[in-house]
Amino acid sequence: MQSSLFTRIIAGEVPAAFIAEDECWVAVLDINPRRPGHTLVVPRQQKQYLTDLSFESRSSLLEGVVEVQRRLTSHFGCTDFSVVIHDGPTAGQEIPHLHIHVIPRQSGDGGESLLAMFPNEPHPGQLEPDISLLAELGKALQRR
Repeated sequence: MQSSLFTRIIAGEVPAAFIAEDECWVAVLDINPRRPGHTLVVPRQQKQYLTDLSFESRSSLLEGVVEVQRRLTSHFGCTDFSVVIHDGPTAGQEIPHLHIHVIPRQSGDGGESLLAMFPNEPHPGQLEPDISLLAELGKALQRR
């Protein structure tokens, strides 16, 4: 497997602004930030999908997100964040190495919600939810 951009950053081959790290993950500032402080929490383990990470790496990764939020809150005084995972290329992942975006949010910052990702779908409240269809899908997924 070829080393991803993130693996090369972790190895020190590509410069990056590290803000935190531990034995399972690193946190670096995004070079194309959506907001000041936009940070990527990246597992040291190079895997494309969340399900491919070891249990230890997955668990530690969320602790990394919390640590990044703590540092960003301390610096920017924010309390709200968009925390985003693009789990695979169809979901918008551009680098085949899982990473979590942690984006500090402020009122009126111009950022949008999950609804902006699917602009052609009805917004909540526009259609009556199909409770029986949801129940059927829920049962099917429970059997998996």
